[in-house]
Amino acid sequence: MTEPIPSSWELLDADALLAAQAMAEALPTPVRELGARAARELLASTPSDRPLTPLDRVEAVAVPTRSGHVRARLYHPPGSPAAGPRPALLYLHGGGFVLGTLDGVDEVCRAVAARSGWAVLSLQYRLAPEHPYPSALEDTLDTLAWLRESALDRGIDPDMIAVGGDSAGSNLAAALCLHLRDHGLPTPVSQVLVYPPVDDRFSTPSWTQFADAPLLTTADARWLWEQYIGPGHVGRADQYAAPMKAESLHGLPPALILTAEVDPLRDDAEAYAERLRRDGVPITAIRHSGVFHGFFTEVGVFTKTEAAIDDVVRHLRGIAPRTTTSTS
Repeated sequence: MTEPIPSSWELLDADALLAAQAMAEALPTPVRELGARAARELLASTPSDRPLTPLDRVEAVAVPTRSGHVRARLYHPPGSPAAGPRPALLYLHGGGFVLGTLDGVDEVCRAVAARSGWAVLSLQYRLAPEHPYPSALEDTLDTLAWLRESALDRGIDPDMIAVGGDSAGSNLAAALCLHLRDHGLPTPVSQVLVYPPVDDRFSTPSWTQFADAPLLTTADARWLWEQYIGPGHVGRADQYAAPMKAESLHGLPPALILTAEVDPLRDDAEAYAERLRRDGVPITAIRHSGVFHGFFTEVGVFTKTEAAIDDVVRHLRGIAPRTTTSTS
C-alpha cells in the first residue's frame, strides 16, 4: 500500500516533488537513526568528470589553521589574471555540521565563480560530532585570515572578500561576521546566507508546519544540532553558535538571505533577516517558493536552483560591479 505524501509536500513544485520522492527512496532511514558515519557514506557524492560548468583552473589548497591543515578548493573565474586581483567568496558547505563535503558543493561553486567573476574558496571544515562547536568556526576564522594574507599571491583582492554558505555553512558565515565585529576586526564585504540555521529554540511556526519536510525534518535538525553543540550544551549555546542570540546585529556587513518555502528553518532565517534590517544592516531577503531545504546546491535538478544562483551572482556583482566573465 502506498503511503500518502506528507501534507507539506503538496506545496512543492513538480521537479522538487520528484526530487523529494527520489531522496525518500534513496534515504528511507532518517539521518538521526543512521548516525554520522553511515549517513556520510550513504550521502557521499563524487564530482562529475564532465561538470556542468567547466573552469580552466580549480586548485586544491591545504589551509593552515590552529588545528592543522584543512582542505579547500579554489575556483578561479574565467578571464585573464592580468585584469587584476579578483574579489573572492569564502564558501562554507551545508550538512548540519555533521555531513557535507567539497564535492557536494562543487557544481554550485563552479557556477557562482563562472557567472559572477568572483573567485570562490570552498572549505572542508571539521565536522561534528568528532569535532563539536567551536571547531568548525575556528577553521572558518583561520581560513579567512589565511585568505587575506595570501590573497595577492592567488590573484585575489584582500579587501574584497565576502563570506557565504548554505545551511550549516551559512550559520558559520553569520557567526564569523559576528565574531570579527565583536573583536574589532575587519568584517567581510558581505555575507551570503542560504537558509541559515540561526536559533536553537526551534520555536517558530515553520518548525511545526514543515516538521515532515523533505531532506531535513525537524527531528533530524534537532539531532544534527545536538551533535554540533556537544553533549550537555543543548539550550546553552552562545551567539557564535546561534547568531540570533546576539544582543545587536548592528555593524554587520550587508547580507543576502535566501530561504526555501518548505523548510523548517524558514521562519528563523527570515526572522534573522528582519533583525538585520531593524539593526540597520543592508539586507536583501528572497524566499523561493515550491522548494525544500537543500535545493540551492542541486544544480541541474531544481528549476529554482538557477534562480537562486542568479540571486547570489547579482548580489556579488552589486558589490564589485567591475567584475566581468566570459559567460556573461
